[in-house]
Amino acid sequence: MTLEGTILESIILLVLMFGLLYFFMIRPENKRKKEAENLRNSLTVGDEITSIGGITGTVCAVKDSTIVIETGADRVRIELTKWAVSSKNGQEAGKK
Repeated sequence: MTLEGTILESIILLVLMFGLLYFFMIRPENKRKKEAENLRNSLTVGDEITSIGGITGTVCAVKDSTIVIETGADRVRIELTKWAVSSKNGQEAGKK
């Protein structure tokens, strides 16, 4: 009877560990990915953004998978893919 109890306790412990792993690691990561995707899909002309490379600018045009930003006073325009946007200025990247 003790062998069966030990096996059952081991199985319960493993299930509990996988449950904790899901709720503390996998679920928050999926949530962050969805928030980042929503941020990139909600970009509009006039938004101030920061890229993952640290480039800041104002969105001039939005296309399907790219955006065009204008940087600095000399109005240099750069085309970036949407996945390169890390945050909107004034909005924290990890904001809930």
